[in-house]
Amino acid sequence: MAVLRRLTQARRSSSERSALAGEAAAEAAEAALRAEPGPAPAAEDAVAADAVAETAPAADAVAAARPGKAPKAPAENHTPDPDDPRAAAFFDCDNTILRGAAIFYLGVGLYRRGFLTRRDIARFAWQQAWFRLHGAEDPEHISDAKQSALGIVAGKPTADLEAICEEIFEIVVADKIWPGTRALVQMHLDAGQRVWLVTAAPLEVARIIARRLGMTGALGTVAEARDGRYTGRLVGDLLHGPAKAAAVRALARRERLDLDRCAAYSDSANDIPMLSLVGHPYVVNPDGALRRHARAQGWRVRDFRTGRKAARVGLPAAAAVGVLAGAAAAGVALNRRRRRA
Repeated sequence: MAVLRRLTQARRSSSERSALAGEAAAEAAEAALRAEPGPAPAAEDAVAADAVAETAPAADAVAAARPGKAPKAPAENHTPDPDDPRAAAFFDCDNTILRGAAIFYLGVGLYRRGFLTRRDIARFAWQQAWFRLHGAEDPEHISDAKQSALGIVAGKPTADLEAICEEIFEIVVADKIWPGTRALVQMHLDAGQRVWLVTAAPLEVARIIARRLGMTGALGTVAEARDGRYTGRLVGDLLHGPAKAAAVRALARRERLDLDRCAAYSDSANDIPMLSLVGHPYVVNPDGALRRHARAQGWRVRDFRTGRKAARVGLPAAAAVGVLAGAAAAGVALNRRRRRA
């Protein structure tokens, strides 16, 4: 049965995997809400939502945007309506809330705890340097990180990774958050709105970052687990690109949100599908492609970086050199180790 399940998943189209990843993320997010103290949704509402989730076509779950949606006029920060039960805000993580990529910080933490080799960390350092210099994600890097992560956690107890993530991101969240984006998160919280983190990072990481920032919850990549241990497979795929849009749609359906009243924030053109779903799209610290798209659509742009050269470079030159120096140092350390061997 396990072989058949893997074969079946491998044969799914990318849109089907994205839809499955989105539904899994939304289901996990809603389950976390129900587990918290306080009134739970009515049982009949949950049943109805699940029935809709089962019958909704995959293509609808991953639609990139509403056809014929008119571009929005540039404006200042919109003022969220206080205590609007059908409004929420969705924030990307990497380079939107967090400086750099969450998976890199996870990799460093795992290396220090003996889960990764120096070769692994040198590769992650290069990928982080590339990401921060270009301000955009490389699909090959994302695939590489996915395979590395699945190989590391396969067979491990889920509780162990959760504990490690707590230790790692306690420091990361304190030191690596963009203050400007943090203020935007707080703006929505102060209005009584639900605020969600939406990221390709593992759900365990996403929940910790969201909790540290006082957010309602998180939508992240769901790793399959059985009997308290990871199987080494994902539920669907990474929560990336169209899968994020699928997750936001699925959560909005379950939580009865009106996406026209919602806001979304991201730095990457990969998140255009998610940004296109909401009535208040923002681009934060954008890559070049997203900046051009935002200009064409009239979307609002917020850039909290300093010393930016035009719109092409994602960090100050000095910071970029520092990142490359770190990557080079990791490579030198690796070469020294090889010579000693």
